[in-house]
Amino acid sequence: MPRLAFIIGGMQKGGTTALARYLARHPDVQLPAVKEAHVFDAPDFDDGATAEAVDARFAAHFDGRVPAPCLGDATPITVFDPRFVERAWRYSPGLRWIVILRDPVDRAVSQWAMERARGTESLPLWAALLMEPIRRRRHRGDWSWQSPLRWASYAARSDYAPQLQALRRRFPPEQVLLLRTDQLSSDPEGTVQSAWRFLGLPPGPVGLPYPRVFEGDYRPPSRGSPARAFLRWRLRDAVRRWRRSGGLEAWVE
Repeated sequence: MPRLAFIIGGMQKGGTTALARYLARHPDVQLPAVKEAHVFDAPDFDDGATAEAVDARFAAHFDGRVPAPCLGDATPITVFDPRFVERAWRYSPGLRWIVILRDPVDRAVSQWAMERARGTESLPLWAALLMEPIRRRRHRGDWSWQSPLRWASYAARSDYAPQLQALRRRFPPEQVLLLRTDQLSSDPEGTVQSAWRFLGLPPGPVGLPYPRVFEGDYRPPSRGSPARAFLRWRLRDAVRRWRRSGGLEAWVE
């Protein structure tokens, strides 16, 4: 199997599913049959694994299909912990990363609503935010599949700067493409074409419809709710960066 060329590395609830589906329309792009391979964050990942051993783990997610020239993965949690980024770098220092960012508060609320719908989260938003640091401390270093580090991460995953700084320490800016969810929503074809160019691919198909993917079927807390106000206060630095974000430097200064 060819070496992985790129990762849609984040952010969860930022539009990664839509982006993955759109990118896969290019004849030279192939992503796992099930969107998230969860290789670098797997609890049983061997930090001494060779690149060939990692390739074998990825191969199992491509269902024996003839591989396209440009293989990718779309596991958003890969950027969430520096250890996962380090594993990806050891596997291939030439990996390209596509990271799609959403308003930090909206992203956190969407994640909480998803976990409520799954039955993982039983607390209201304000209580879940208060419990988040406690849950995370209790399970520090525990990346088992049911660990709260994976799901009780509403504010932590919306604090983009530390994640992008860790990414920048290993991968140069020319290997990281930052997109915004509102860009993908307002100009999907232009955004996807820019991602294909970033991957070094020729222009992909034009004039295709871009149906919306996974609209949230929930009623979020109102804009003026105390829970949302508390979340905005918790994420005040992330919100400030978001308001003036235009390139990578706004997040890694």
